[in-house]
This record gives sequence, structure tokens and C-alpha cells, in this order.
Amino acid sequence: MTLFLSRFALVLATLAFGGAVAPLHAEDALPPNPHLRVEGVPAIPAALAAKVAPYTEFRPRRVASWHPKRRELIVASRIRNTVQLQRVKQPGAQLEPLTDYADPVRGGGWLPAKPDTLLFVRDTGGNEQTQLYRLDAGSNDATILTDPARAHRPHGFDRARKRVLMTSVDLDKTGKRENPTTDLWLFDPLQPKTVQKVATLEGTGWGDFSFSFDDRRLALIEYKSANESYLWVLDIATGKRTRVLPAAGASAEPTIATSDAQFARDGKGVFLATDRDGEFRRSAYLDLATGKLAYFGPDNWDTEELRLSPDGRTLAVITNERGLGVLRLYDAATRKELPQPKLPVGTIDSPTWHENSVDLAFNVNSAQSPGDVWSANTRTGAVERWTTSAVAGLDATSFQSAAPIEWKSFDGRTIGGFIVRPPARFTGKRPVLVEIHGGPEAQERPGFIGRWNYYVNELGLAIVEPNVRGSSGYGKTFLTLDDGMKREDSVKDVGALFDWIATQPDLDANRVLVVGGSYGGYMSLAVATHYADRIAGSIDVVGIANFVTFLENTESYRRDLRRVEYGDERVPEMREFLSRISPVNNAQRIAKPLFVVHGRNDPRVPYTEAEQIVTTVRKNNVPVWYMLADNEGHGYARKDNADYYFFATVMFMQQTLLQ
Repeated sequence: MTLFLSRFALVLATLAFGGAVAPLHAEDALPPNPHLRVEGVPAIPAALAAKVAPYTEFRPRRVASWHPKRRELIVASRIRNTVQLQRVKQPGAQLEPLTDYADPVRGGGWLPAKPDTLLFVRDTGGNEQTQLYRLDAGSNDATILTDPARAHRPHGFDRARKRVLMTSVDLDKTGKRENPTTDLWLFDPLQPKTVQKVATLEGTGWGDFSFSFDDRRLALIEYKSANESYLWVLDIATGKRTRVLPAAGASAEPTIATSDAQFARDGKGVFLATDRDGEFRRSAYLDLATGKLAYFGPDNWDTEELRLSPDGRTLAVITNERGLGVLRLYDAATRKELPQPKLPVGTIDSPTWHENSVDLAFNVNSAQSPGDVWSANTRTGAVERWTTSAVAGLDATSFQSAAPIEWKSFDGRTIGGFIVRPPARFTGKRPVLVEIHGGPEAQERPGFIGRWNYYVNELGLAIVEPNVRGSSGYGKTFLTLDDGMKREDSVKDVGALFDWIATQPDLDANRVLVVGGSYGGYMSLAVATHYADRIAGSIDVVGIANFVTFLENTESYRRDLRRVEYGDERVPEMREFLSRISPVNNAQRIAKPLFVVHGRNDPRVPYTEAEQIVTTVRKNNVPVWYMLADNEGHGYARKDNADYYFFATVMFMQQTLLQ
């Protein structure tokens, strides 16, 4: 590993867990910024930061919206420290900043009734208490349009393009409120005090709203869990709603999942994705009069996104095919597939129609590209690239692609995932970083791995990304295999993965580091308690350490959704089980170095989860590194915080895997 024959390699070589640390002069160390509380992490050499820096400068671009009249885009991309909105006037044009705030701004667009006025959403310090803002032309100060005492989420304009549909929920600083509700309302951003409250909905899992073309009805999805959701139709004038899938009174039907509701042009039906009649969520048309479903498109892949053009004549559908997002176009009247534009290599997501119903923008991500915005003319098939993401002078063509892998788990079930192997110049058995996704119903997929390219290209690590049971993309049965008291079966899948690693001639089963974020943070901790003898260390990012305290303290508007997945801590039998499997109650088994990272404002997994595991593991005299940011939430959105965590992670790997 010739990279480490440098000035900072000598410094790193002197660092050892529990041993003496060679002091760094102040000018040779990179101090944490004032928002970071850092404990147990050795001083980071400035030389290391400089060496690693090019891998922190990737700037992916993502589509936010089209201009309501002109053929130009708003994209989201980092300007300095956070992601902000920027204008692109034509394909390949220079990005022009529209917002510039300390907090990220990832979504927004021009007001159709006044196209020089910008609407956008953001929260504060990662607290996810999203508010809607209006930035008038020529003004530097945005006007907040919503009540900061509640969390709000905009869901687009009505068909007349005058009023915004908004949901809002109460915030509960006590963490004890039960039976939360969602308010649904319409308002004109130019006259925000003129508000029409449409309905109060039980629960907080409402989304996928679609107006009928006459603006009289609304299709909406009630989300209960990854496996259970319901389609409703609501009368906007009265607020009355009717369940249409499964139909009202059809409680005897099996639980199904439905998403991406889109009212058809004539109002007689709804386009959607549902798994009612199979393992996968297929594209379908629901006839509202008869209740019959007519399926179209592939039957062996999940439909992830379904978007109807503004004129109601063309459907853009994204299907998840072996982890790749594939764009397909359909004639809405016949549901026949249309000719496919010649698209760039990579995963497609976020199809976004222009009001002309011809131009379709989307994001493209691949192992060799951080992510860019493209568009296709759906009539001619012409494809244009609007942005070119920065890679800080690195050769992105040298970045390694992921390859699919499979192994047998403890019960004989086949588990899949991906591996990114280092370049051939790294010889001998390579150390392994096992990255476990969150969700838990998410999915590891091939694509750009960002800063982690440094681990592969410069440190010679192999990255293994398992899709343990409970992951999406493998059918609805697989999705339920970790529910309730089957939670630790997914941990056993990782144990079986360690067996597979031991069979690979190019991988070193004695040098394995496990990392995960959110639910993946729980998995990382759980692996550390079950397989301490098979790992060199673990990294827990915003993870769950104690299921009981997590469920008791997560924001109230999320609690019921999480209880469906993990179990209800109010039920004595389930409470005992959740307590028994929680990593904090098994921390005496954690014997290898642990790195814990969290955000102080996290509303999903409160930072007290991190405090619990750090305090408990330290009692066992196990080395623990701890990093807490007071201006972050469920993950690090600010570049300066993410950079420091990245530099520290490189040092953690150097000490656990590379000595």
C-alpha cells in the first residue's frame, strides 16, 4: 500500500488502542469544528486530511423541478457546506445559486402563478421540522409560510397550479403523545393566510397524493408499514373519503402494499403500484367503478416510481431490476409500452415531467458518476445531459463497480448482496468492510459509493453490502422475514456472510469491520454482540441501541409506523423480547473497538441511544470513539462534519484493519 508511505503514515503507525499516542503539534492536527463533541478520537493529522480531501469534494446533482414555462431546471447540489437549490438554464450551462443557507435545501420550485418567485422547504439543524418558505424576486430574505410549531410537508400543486397541498403534524417534545393525526390543507402561497383545511386524517403515514383533473377529488395512500397500505379517494369539498384498495369492507383480504397513486385523465380510474396479486409491486390501473385491476409492465420486479404526465397521456415508470432503476414509458390510454429512449448507463430515479408533457428529467447514478441530471424528449427519444458532477480531479473511470454475490444462511435461505473489490494492484487477502443498510426495509444497490471509493482505491479494502432478510427488492415474503420476534434472524444472515467471506481466496476473514447507519447501526451493534470474535471493530451511525427507549422517545408522528416493524413495546411479551435483544443489554459481549456517531437533533433515533451504548461499552474497558454534532439530525448533512467523521473513520480503519 504505497499510499501510506508518507508523512502521516508514520504518525498513524504509532497509534494503538489503549496504548500511547504520539503527540501532534497543534499546527499538524486538524481540530474538530465547534459543533462537534469528540471523545476518544485521536488527533487527526492535517496531512491525512489533505491527502484524503479529493474524495470529499464530490458534488452530485439531483433534479428538483422544471420551470413552469421555460425549458430550464432547478437542481439540488452542494454549494459550500450544504446542499442548496441551483438553476440550470439549458443543458450543460453553469449552475446559478438560488438559495444559500446553513441548513440544506433539497426541494423547491418556481411558483406557477408568479414564476420569478421561489418556494422551497428546509428544516433547522436536522430536526426534520420542515417548513415552507417563499423567496420573492429581488429579495434576500425568505418569508416563512407555515407554523414553526408544527412539522409540514408540501405535496405539490393542484391541477390549476394555484394552490399547494400540505400536510402537517403536531410535534411532541415529551415523546409520550399517542394517536397522532395529520392535517391536510390547501393554500395559495401568495396569500398564505387564505387556507382551506381539507381533512384531519388518523395517523401520520399519509402520502402519494394525486388530484383528479377537475381538482374535485384526491387519491391518497395510507401507509401502515412496508407491507400494508391502503388507497383512498377523498372529496375535497366535503373531506369525505372512501377506501378503494382494498375496497371498504374487504377486511378479509390479505394485507397488501400499494403506492404511487395517480388519477387518470378521465377520472374513472387510478394508476398505481401494488403487490395484491403477487410477490412484487406491479404497475396497474384500478377501475374505480368495478374495483378491477389491470396490470402492465414487468411482473417480476418492483415498480418504484410511477408518474403521469401533466396532460395525462404518458406514464413514466421506474422499475427496480436487480437493484438497478430502469425507466419505462407507457401510453396511459392503452398501457402499451412506448419506445425506450437511449439512456445513459446507470440507475434512473425521480422522473420529473415538464408542464409540456414532453420533456422528462431524471437522475442518473453509476459507480463512475456521483449523479447527474438528464432529460429525455418522450416523443423523439432525444436525450440530453444537463449537469456534469465534479469529481475533484480524480479519475472516476477508475472507480470499481459492484458485483452481485449470494450465500446460504443458517436456514438454507439464499441471501444476496454486492461486493466492490479493490483494484488488482492490491495483492494478498484484502480486509473487508461490511456495510449494512438501514430501513430496515431498504436495499443495497449498485451505484456511486462516494467517499468510500477512497477505502477501495487507496486503502485496498473490499466492501460487502448484504441485503439481509427484511430488505426490499426481493418480494413481499422476504420483506417480512425479520418482523417482530424474527428480528435476530437478519443478524444471523451476517454471521453466514462471515462464513462466505472465509471461503473467498481474496478476502481476509480475520480483518472485517462492520458499519451501519440508523437500523443498520443497530445491526452493526448486534453483530458486535453476537460475533465479537469474527470482527475487528464496528461503526454505529445514528443507530438504535435499545429498542424500548427508541420506541418510547422517537418523535410521536413516527412511533406507530415503527411499532408495526419492530413490535409494540407496550405489550409485556414484546417489551421483554425487545429488551432482551437490544445491544445495550448485551454490551458485555462487545469486545472490539467501537466508533459511535450521532446528531444531537435526531428526531428518529434520539441521540440518547448513542449515549447509552457509549457509556455501557466503556464500562467494559473497550475502546470507544464518540462523535456528536449539535447541528445535525439523522445523519451528517454538513460537509465540515461529514469530513471530520470521514477522516476519523480512515484512522479507525487504519488501526483496526490495516496494521
